[in-house]
Amino acid sequence: MRKLLQRLLAYLHTNGRDVAVFLLSLLLAFSIWIIHNLSLRYNDYLKVSVVARCNIEGHAEKSVNKCDVIARCRARGYTVITSKLRESRRIVEVEFNPSVVRKGSGDMFFIASSDLQEYAHLIFGNDVTIDYFVSDTLQFKFPSVTHKKVPVRPVSSLSFRNQYMAKGPIEVDPDSVVIYGEPFQLDNISSVFTRPLNLYDLNSDIQGLVPLEPHKGIRCSDKNVRYSIGVTRYVELRGNVVISVSGVPAGKDILVVPSAVDLSLKCSYPLEGNPLDDIVLKVDYQDVVNSLSGKCIVRPDTLPNGVLGYEVYPEVVQCLVEER
Repeated sequence: MRKLLQRLLAYLHTNGRDVAVFLLSLLLAFSIWIIHNLSLRYNDYLKVSVVARCNIEGHAEKSVNKCDVIARCRARGYTVITSKLRESRRIVEVEFNPSVVRKGSGDMFFIASSDLQEYAHLIFGNDVTIDYFVSDTLQFKFPSVTHKKVPVRPVSSLSFRNQYMAKGPIEVDPDSVVIYGEPFQLDNISSVFTRPLNLYDLNSDIQGLVPLEPHKGIRCSDKNVRYSIGVTRYVELRGNVVISVSGVPAGKDILVVPSAVDLSLKCSYPLEGNPLDDIVLKVDYQDVVNSLSGKCIVRPDTLPNGVLGYEVYPEVVQCLVEER
């Protein structure tokens, strides 16, 4: 055999080194050919098993079943081959928007093929172009779970530039969320809190997203809420205002000590009129009767437009009931 090979090489005027170079060149050419063909785009049918995730009130976040999604696709050769090789064991979790998940019977929900186009890159990958979906309607089961709705409480540390203040309390959207967990866990939760919101030197309205504080073993319908804080410039007005008493029955008089208190108003800038002329401070006769010590808190009857806040000193006055 060796003699035959030597005679063949001699006949071709070729030595062993030339053969090695030839074989290496052949392998390189074959590799280039393979790479070129795998980089071309081909049409084929691809199948992927999908497990759905969705934030559906009163139901588990993840479906307990999977559905096969089949589509006529256009993709590069190596994408088609790898997809075919992994077809039997590949499972993709896709998070769907609740707007495309429609209620069926019981715990069953379905997604129409017409709503799958925007999720194609999550199912098949970014390199794949979908011609059309062969799969019609996907049906997923989201089991019912224990849940309840609780309010969101913002936690904040705010500071404002001089002569600026908040128009009102921080507003959050949504102002309540649904929490999921074991019954004994949910019984101990009456609200959820935001992560601390630290904002400084505020002089204009501000809004943004803030995460919710997680609870161990509890799933929340929202991970973040949008907050908004109205900020306004203010001016401060001070005056001494006489206290009036409301609800006094016939034959009774109320002696208030002191009869007037110092009042400080924080008002939106620019001012419209003088709010000190329109504000009324009072104590209610029923509060006097119910007070064991006769001490009552002074409150404004109503706050005029543009008044953001007030302070009264002293806030508590002594009230004495007298017969006429």
